Amino acid sequence: MPLSPRVPDLSALDLLLSVIELGSLGRAAQAHGISQPSASSRIRYLEKLVGMPVLERTTLGSRPTAAGSLIAEWARGVVHAAEQLDAGIDTLRAQRHSQLRVAASQTIAEYLFPGWLMQLRAAAPGTALALESGNSVEVAKAVLDRKAAIGFIESPQHFPGLAAHQVARDRLVVVVAPSHRWARRGTVTLDELAETPLIQRESGSGTRTWFENAVTRVRKGWSPEVALELSSTTAIKTAVASGAGPAVLSSLAVAPEIAAGTLVSPTVTGLDLERVLRAVWPTGDRLTGPAHDLYAIARRDTT
Repeated sequence: MPLSPRVPDLSALDLLLSVIELGSLGRAAQAHGISQPSASSRIRYLEKLVGMPVLERTTLGSRPTAAGSLIAEWARGVVHAAEQLDAGIDTLRAQRHSQLRVAASQTIAEYLFPGWLMQLRAAAPGTALALESGNSVEVAKAVLDRKAAIGFIESPQHFPGLAAHQVARDRLVVVVAPSHRWARRGTVTLDELAETPLIQRESGSGTRTWFENAVTRVRKGWSPEVALELSSTTAIKTAVASGAGPAVLSSLAVAPEIAAGTLVSPTVTGLDLERVLRAVWPTGDRLTGPAHDLYAIARRDTT
C-alpha cells in the first residue's frame, strides 16, 4: 500500500530529533553536515506537510511545540527502524563482497587457479570462495545464470551476454606415447595431424574448439575425426600414454608428463596453436570486491 504524501521523509524526521536533542537548529545542522539554511528549509518542509509548527525558535535555541513533541515521539521508532535497515543492508553488502563463486574451464581450474587462489587469500583472507569446474560452454552458462560472478574460459567463441577479457596465453601441443612413430621422428605435418583420428575432449571443450578452429582456418572444409572422446584431461593423458592414439592438449596440462618422458610432444609444422585464455562476466556489470581482485591477480600473474 503506497504511503500518504503527507508522510515526511526520513531526513526531515532525523533532523527534528537532532534539534530536540541538541537544543539548537545550528548545532543539529552541523551534526548532519549541512548548512543552517538547508536545515531550516527541511524543517519548513516538515511543518508544511503536517500543517503546523514543530519548533519554537527562542533566543536560547529551539524547542519542540506540542505537535513537534508528538511527531518526534512517533518518529523515533521510524528512524530507529531505518537505522536497522541501513545496518542490515551494510551487512548484506559485506557478505556479498566476502563470498565469491567462480567458474573455470578444466585446464585453468587445475593448472592456473591454485596459484591465483593463494594470492587472493593473501590479499583478501576473509573471502569464502567456491569453484565450479567444467568446459568453456558450461562456464559461460554458469556466469550467464548468475551462478558465478566471474568465469575463466579457453574457448575462442563469443558468448552473447558476456564481456570477455584476455588474462593469459597458452599453447596447445600434440602428445603421443614414446613408442609412437611421431615421437621417433620428432615432427608431424599439419596434413598428417588433420588426417589422423585423435583422442579428444567432449564437444564444448575450449581446447577442442580452439584446435578445430585453428585447423579449419588453414584447411577449409576440414572435418575432424575422433578416435576416442573423454571428459577429462587426465583420462586423455592416460589413454595417450597407453598407446591409444595422439591428442592435442594444453602445454600447461602435459608439462610434467613430457618432463618425465611418459608423453612426447612432436613439433607441428604449418599450424599455429597459440591461444588466449579469457575472463568473462555479464555484459554491463562491473567487477567489484574479490571478483575484481581475482581478475587483477590473473592478469598480473600471467603477463
